[in-house]
Formats: sequence, structure tokens, C-alpha cells
Amino acid sequence: MSHGHDNPLDHPEVKLANTRGYLIGYVFALAMMILSLGLVKGHALTPNALTVVLSLIAFVVILVQLYFLFHLDLSETQIWHTVALVLTIPLFIMAVGLTIWMFYTLHMRTMIPGLG
Repeated sequence: MSHGHDNPLDHPEVKLANTRGYLIGYVFALAMMILSLGLVKGHALTPNALTVVLSLIAFVVILVQLYFLFHLDLSETQIWHTVALVLTIPLFIMAVGLTIWMFYTLHMRTMIPGLG
């Protein structure tokens, strides 16, 4: 990881940026968004199946954008960014899940029957 401090273009993170990767990520995300819109507007699936398919499409788009737009991979220059993301995701899920649980429990304990 030796790079000069004078020229910002010498940093390995900057060297990873290229137009081809950004275009692939953008076109893929746009195609998946059009596919999702077509599935929703066309009522092609049942509501439960549509939820599953849209969730899978969103997950794939997130992975593609992490790779092509954020350049997160297992290369030597990006390994610590990827490790930080992998460690952040469970903490984020726990924070959101515990917040939902907290508000659900608060709602169940404080709502007076017949008013809600």
C-alpha cells in the first residue's frame, strides 16, 4: 500500500474507478427497476410471490451496486472496506429489528382497548 501523498490520483481507491464499472452497475440497476415496475403494474404474481420476487431483485441489485459502484470486493486494496461492511450489516439489522420490537411492545402495552 505504498502510494504518494502528493497526487490524489495515486491512491488505490481512485485507481479502481472506471466508467465501465459504473455503467454496468447503473444499467443493471435500471433494468432491474424496470423489471420490478413491470411486475407490479402487470399484476403478474400473487402479492406474497411478488413480495418475495421484489425482495430477491432488491438483494441482487444491492450486491451488484456494492461491487460495481462501491468497488467492494476481496482484493487487497478493498478487503478492509468489505470487512467493515460485513460487520456493519448485522449491527444495522439488529438496530432496526430491536427498534421495531421496542415500538411493537410499547404499542401493545400502552394502547387502551377500543381506542386503537
